[in-house]
Amino acid sequence: MAEKSAIKRHILIIEDEPSLRLGMKHFLSTQGYRVSLCADGAEGMEAIKKGDFDLVITDIRLPHCSGFEILDIVKNQYPDKGIILITAYADVKDAVQAIKKGAFDYIAKPFSNEELLITIERFFKFQSLENEVTLLRETLKNKEGFADIIGVSPEMKLVFDRITSVAKTDVPVLIEGESGTGKELVANAIHNLSSRKDKPFVKINCAAIPEHLFESELFGHERGAFTGATETRKGKFEYANGGTIFFDEIGDIPLVLQPKLLRVIEDHAITRLGGNATIAVDVRIIYATSKNLKELVKEGRFREELFYRINVVPIQLPPLRKRVEDIPYLIDHFLKYYMKKYDKPELRISQEAYQALLSYHWPGNVRELKHAIERAAVLSKDGVITLSDLPEEISGPGIPCISEGYTLEESLRCFEREMIRRALKDAGGKKTEAARRLGISRKVLWKKIKDYEIE
Repeated sequence: MAEKSAIKRHILIIEDEPSLRLGMKHFLSTQGYRVSLCADGAEGMEAIKKGDFDLVITDIRLPHCSGFEILDIVKNQYPDKGIILITAYADVKDAVQAIKKGAFDYIAKPFSNEELLITIERFFKFQSLENEVTLLRETLKNKEGFADIIGVSPEMKLVFDRITSVAKTDVPVLIEGESGTGKELVANAIHNLSSRKDKPFVKINCAAIPEHLFESELFGHERGAFTGATETRKGKFEYANGGTIFFDEIGDIPLVLQPKLLRVIEDHAITRLGGNATIAVDVRIIYATSKNLKELVKEGRFREELFYRINVVPIQLPPLRKRVEDIPYLIDHFLKYYMKKYDKPELRISQEAYQALLSYHWPGNVRELKHAIERAAVLSKDGVITLSDLPEEISGPGIPCISEGYTLEESLRCFEREMIRRALKDAGGKKTEAARRLGISRKVLWKKIKDYEIE
């Protein structure tokens, strides 16, 4: 059921069939909406000029003025308003083209009250998300240094607060989180918000450096220090002097090198490999790991004294599955980025593809989502990202709903049933959460569970 509030959503219905027009008004009024009716296109145009509406639902074929003309007026003069088209099955192809021009969705006749309500609720949910995305974007503009860190969830607000608290200090920071959660972005933000932002920011991927080269990479070496050392070379600490050094995957640093790193942290000085001179270095150090360092300490693979030295201020990045409310914002962010990168300014995501993105569990976290959107943007045709443009693990190839043995209606019912089952599973059986993920009301979900006999 639509949410009741002091200010009701205003829906303008333009439909020349009296029984359908009146039936829609009666049903939507019982759901808490304010509804105005128009019997033809010309009357609808006059009502639209007043601008007093949130959503227009119009038939495509109308006397005096077509639904396509109404669509053009709404999108050109009232771009923040929504429009849903009513069409006969024979006109579905035209309706799809209209969506590419800006219509939110279409409903094919004959349709049930539940179908109508689901489509309307989905529009207002997406409208709300768009407004929040706009607000988020404006908020982030005022937070210089937080570029590309997207989130409005309570978990991410804690991360933003922690970054702001530590950025102006030189305290060591340990960023913890699964692979793909954005640990490097947090390190970037800390440096960019610090007093060292105009100084060097040197990054070291501890998992990518061979063990026998590690000491030379960090501390540098003198000429002749080892075979092949034909000249004196500075290490990462010297290059980062005055700025920040970032150890990504600190859990992979060789055990034999850890005491030397600890000594540099405590003495603020290094000695090049093969040299005797002590070189003072002034660096702020940030660490990141996807491993459980406490477990590594217990296993003897990470020195306890080094762990306590670097774990002064921890920042825990949540996995994407624990911050699902951020997924729409991330989708919007990456979609706009790849629209520009691949010169596809009109690119949009179909409802089925969008729902699949919202329902997926994202084991690869934000990085996996980013790559999925990029792939879909490249493969998309006619300006729309469809389910087939997404990776198979997201689009769900195992759902046997599309085959020559199914009619269109059977395939749609099969797919809807599987989507509901997947949402219930991902939500741990919590129907309110599953309904939220699916973009429908709990009442509609209960009905569909009963209709599809889902346990």
